[in-house]
Amino acid sequence: MQKENFSYDNRIVKNFAIATAVWGIVGMTVGVLIASQLFEPMFNLGNQYTSFGRIRPLHTNAVIFAFVGNAIFMGVYYSLQRLLKTRMFSDTLSKIHFWGWQLIIVAAAITLPLGITTSKEYAELEWPIDIAITLIWVVFGWNMFGTILKRREKHLYVAIWFYIATFITVALLHVVNSFELPVSFLKSYSWYAGVQDALVQWWYGHNAVAFFLTTPFLGLMYYYMPKLANRPIYSYRLSILHFWSLIFLYIWAGPHHLLYSSLPDWAQTLGVIFSIMLIAPSWGGMLNGLLTLRGAWDKVRDDARLKFMVVGITAYGMATFEGPMLSLKSVNAIAHFTDWIVAHVHVGALGWNGFLTFAMLYYIIPKIYNTKIYSKKMVNTHFWIGTLGILLYALPMYVSGFQQGMMWKQFNEVGQLAYPNFLDTTQQILSNHMWRALSGVLYLSGVIIMAVNLVKTAKQGSLVANEEDSAYPMSTEEEHGGHWHRWIERRPVQLLVFSLIVVIIGGAVEFAPSFLVKSNVETIPSIKPYSPLELEGRDIYIREGCNNCHTQMIRPFRSETVRYGDYSKSGEYVYDHPFLWGSKRTGPDLGRGGYVGENAKIYKPANWHFQHMFDPRTTSPGSIMPAYPWLITQDLDQSKTVRKLEAMQTLGVPYDEKDIANANRDLNKQALEIYNELKEQKTVQAIVLENEIEFDENKEIIALIAYLHKLGRDIEVQPKEIAKQP
Repeated sequence: MQKENFSYDNRIVKNFAIATAVWGIVGMTVGVLIASQLFEPMFNLGNQYTSFGRIRPLHTNAVIFAFVGNAIFMGVYYSLQRLLKTRMFSDTLSKIHFWGWQLIIVAAAITLPLGITTSKEYAELEWPIDIAITLIWVVFGWNMFGTILKRREKHLYVAIWFYIATFITVALLHVVNSFELPVSFLKSYSWYAGVQDALVQWWYGHNAVAFFLTTPFLGLMYYYMPKLANRPIYSYRLSILHFWSLIFLYIWAGPHHLLYSSLPDWAQTLGVIFSIMLIAPSWGGMLNGLLTLRGAWDKVRDDARLKFMVVGITAYGMATFEGPMLSLKSVNAIAHFTDWIVAHVHVGALGWNGFLTFAMLYYIIPKIYNTKIYSKKMVNTHFWIGTLGILLYALPMYVSGFQQGMMWKQFNEVGQLAYPNFLDTTQQILSNHMWRALSGVLYLSGVIIMAVNLVKTAKQGSLVANEEDSAYPMSTEEEHGGHWHRWIERRPVQLLVFSLIVVIIGGAVEFAPSFLVKSNVETIPSIKPYSPLELEGRDIYIREGCNNCHTQMIRPFRSETVRYGDYSKSGEYVYDHPFLWGSKRTGPDLGRGGYVGENAKIYKPANWHFQHMFDPRTTSPGSIMPAYPWLITQDLDQSKTVRKLEAMQTLGVPYDEKDIANANRDLNKQALEIYNELKEQKTVQAIVLENEIEFDENKEIIALIAYLHKLGRDIEVQPKEIAKQP
């Protein structure tokens, strides 16, 4: 049998490497900007396109899907060809994948600042972009499996198992979570409502972290760590146990994001149990990576790329221990909605994803340019600046988060809230947010140093676009003996199917009761659908990203019911497409913002909202909320109101034909009532006159006020219900 000659496609690897560095700098620059906005509102830059609510999802999407996404594809395209001893299946598919992914990122960068968003965390992009993501992901999978099927190596190395599981699970997550009903070209409503939408979203949200930020990087770790250390992976058997247990257990843990919410207790309990179980496979993978370096720690001392690997894998171990600890209800009661979660997420993102990406770039670029790294000193400088950046980010945010959680719950000696004003907490943590912004500058500086180093490395070498190699054809003879798992390692289609079955089980068990048993979704007779004006106001609330700072989920704690009002019930959200429970309290919860009954806690009249949106500091001294003056000057677009009600009717909201036919008339009637109330107020008159605003009943602020006054207003609180609260 003679060896066959072939070449690896390094040009596609180079393209993804460039995109990784460029989008990393862009995404992290936006991150520094939003971190600065959290202690100084001036950094919102005075316009709607750079306000925190709009560009916070731009940061998360840029870092997750642009920076990390391109890093995944770079690492996979480089390693897959060498592990399988073959060129990628199709150069054309590789190019379509690359340019298609970049166009999706550009579409996100345009639409999110424009306020075109679904509001669902890590899935904010609207339906045409969702379809594009699906198509490009299929192209990636087609190219990957085509390459696997024409391989010259019979056995699939452990890294490829993780690549396959990543492909099929991300496809499943994206498609299920993206079920939405289009209203127009760039507007849709989630197919799910309330509790069901929350369950699906955090099944997706948690597992986007699991199968986009974790499993592909574990596969990359299994390839690049042995390459950098020049040693075999520590344990083959541990890698088998790690792979199957991780992908099975991870998919169940999503409900731990919804503890003490209106999600049924059984689902919350499942999330906690499987989160704790996740420690074992997660740490199994971490130890398998670190123990690969046994006896080779002198290499770590001399090679900064291995330092990046070691700190990155250690950060993975820390994050995957802390995650299960945060899922314990006693810890979650303090940490949820605080900066503690921000610290936890960024230890994983900056340490695990960031540092492994840097190690890969420092390994790949010299290889494909057939040269040595331009400056090892710059690599070391990057490592220490990046490590310091992570520490200066995480430590102040842990302090801030713990401080928030304790201050929110503190009562004084006479049984009253010690800090009844939410801004009391905000003022206490501003210095921590300054440190956060500084740490971001440090981390970003390291990335810029890396980019300069890599550009100089490329210039001193020459791209080997088609790297020559040779290998024997794959044997067709059946092999016997060896480990039992070898059977599946030789069968990629079976590996794909088994991986799909393993990840479907958890989702199916969690979804079935909520979707198939109607009695599991509570109904409250007093809850009414949104009026046309309220629905338009809700869409403005979504457009401005208000849910990035405000929750609408009052948990059953004395501290929260005293501060905000009666705790939230699942039946309140049956008409919410999408749900808006939120995941972070930078501002107070708004779940009872419109309740005016005997137990109203945070109701504010229309003129207060008008003044607050125009300049938050005038109503809330010390607030870090951006101003929204454009809501007072921009006219409300009523051209889609009827279609929005029709879409909601299709989704099961009980609008009748009369409601739809009279939608615009009812909208204008309610708007006029709010306008008449506002124009009599001296504060409103002063703002309008002083700023020469042409104010009438068709402004967006009126719709937003209508929505805010709807929140919690339908709930009839009975004293006996309050007495039952823990």
